[in-house]
Amino acid sequence: MIHSVLQWQKSNSSTTRNHSVPKESYQHQDETRWENEDEAEKLIHQQVEDSGDEDDTSFTTGCVKVLENIEFDSGDETHTVGSHKKRPLLGLVLTPTRELAVQVKHHIDAVAKFTGIKTAILVGGMAAQKQERVLNRKPEIVIATPGRLWELVKERHPHLSNLRQLRCLVIDEADRMVEKGHFAELSQLLEILNDSQYNPQRQTFVFSATLTLVHQTPTRVLQKKNAKKMDKKTKLELLMEKVGIKGKPKVIDLTRKEATVETLTETRIHCNTDEKDYYLYYFLLQYPGRTMVFANSIDCVKRLSSLLTILNCDPLPLHANMHQKQRLKNLERFAERDNCVLLTTDVAARGLDIPNVQHVIHYQVPRTSELYVHRSGRTARAANEGLSLLLIGPDDLINFRKIYKTLEKSEELPFFPVDTKCMTSIKERMNLARQIEKAEFFNSRAKQHDSWLQQAAEALEVDLDDDMFMGRKASEQEESQKQKMLKGMKKQLKHMLSQPLFKVLMKTKYPTQSGKLLLPQTSVGISESALGTVSKQQAKKKKSIKLN
Repeated sequence: MIHSVLQWQKSNSSTTRNHSVPKESYQHQDETRWENEDEAEKLIHQQVEDSGDEDDTSFTTGCVKVLENIEFDSGDETHTVGSHKKRPLLGLVLTPTRELAVQVKHHIDAVAKFTGIKTAILVGGMAAQKQERVLNRKPEIVIATPGRLWELVKERHPHLSNLRQLRCLVIDEADRMVEKGHFAELSQLLEILNDSQYNPQRQTFVFSATLTLVHQTPTRVLQKKNAKKMDKKTKLELLMEKVGIKGKPKVIDLTRKEATVETLTETRIHCNTDEKDYYLYYFLLQYPGRTMVFANSIDCVKRLSSLLTILNCDPLPLHANMHQKQRLKNLERFAERDNCVLLTTDVAARGLDIPNVQHVIHYQVPRTSELYVHRSGRTARAANEGLSLLLIGPDDLINFRKIYKTLEKSEELPFFPVDTKCMTSIKERMNLARQIEKAEFFNSRAKQHDSWLQQAAEALEVDLDDDMFMGRKASEQEESQKQKMLKGMKKQLKHMLSQPLFKVLMKTKYPTQSGKLLLPQTSVGISESALGTVSKQQAKKKKSIKLN
């Protein structure tokens, strides 16, 4: 795409120059314009801010700088307007999530650093006015999510009004983008690009790690008339039809039969649904590192976030109901810390390249095989090793079997080894944390409800009965009693958390003559990695099979 833009610039360089202006003057103007634009680039072009936020705070995500609203003069206005007419949109990249769009922009900017190519990002959750101003600078490449892009196309922004000169269209995570019920705006965009704004010279790129992943068609479906058996070829043909690719596309398939990478170790734990919290907490304590925990719902992420915060695990949540600014902040913090937990929905499952993620935990088994492959792909990246752990409850068995069948696993997934000696203490801590979380959740919900009810009553000038309040208005004595109990539980949990969980067992009362024993700083239980534990278990299993 960058090569294509540079070729276009080269072929248009002679016509772009105004012959009435001396060459030296043109070069001076051009240099001044790029200097001014580069200044603006540092502050405006990479802005990401919630549209509702008007504070002056700033932070960086490694790929984004968030600042207050500042405008710049681009210097030589006459020249800029002249050149803008000849700077159409040449490259368009579409991604399913905002975080992925930010990452893609960062990568393109890094590659195009010395080319003078300008890029812009158009995503929801950020001020549309600022994005419009960036578009006014006529960037050659735009990275966008379908919703916000379609919004600006409908508003007939000048830079998006003529897409006939578009040279490259990139659809990232294409199978997700064209899923039924998702991104209605994308189909409208594709309709325009393949009809009124069609360019026969345009090149379309379609990417995904699960483009050729095919599910086995159920027998009941195959028995119906005109039922087609889905295979790789049929799936790709359907996708190309939806995207609007005409002719025979070039297909480059790099996926393995198993769909997951060789350096990924996949494991599982079977447990009851209410026991998942115990095993999650056990794993996070026993194997510290950079860990992503995936759940299927926002409510589940919120509950786990409260629980693990009470247990001093300092998790970072990430889901669609959070402000965009906070989402990016949490991603940045996760990438910076060596020992950290990111609790997330599938909004972070696709494409995000966070360095050295050691573990991926599927707190709930994903609903599709595609999601399993993408979630697991956040670890074991770029030839590094990684671990994927499935927590399988009774409700997850159907999804697990479907995934296992679709991915055609040749061997059974090994069970993750758990040291049962410390599970009693784990359960005590978790049960107490659950009680605290439940009490705090009820209190905050009751206060929120009662406050809203009170405001509504005052606005309508009516009196409320006590029984209309949530759980009725408690007397001062009852309220004091509740607070005292909550304080006692917190104190008890604090004491529990101060005790070592993974004790080094000593057989003798005095292990040395002096009564002291010098130990390494980390205890024996924590020093071994999760991957090492699984490998050791696998080696023991193979050895016992050989002996038998």
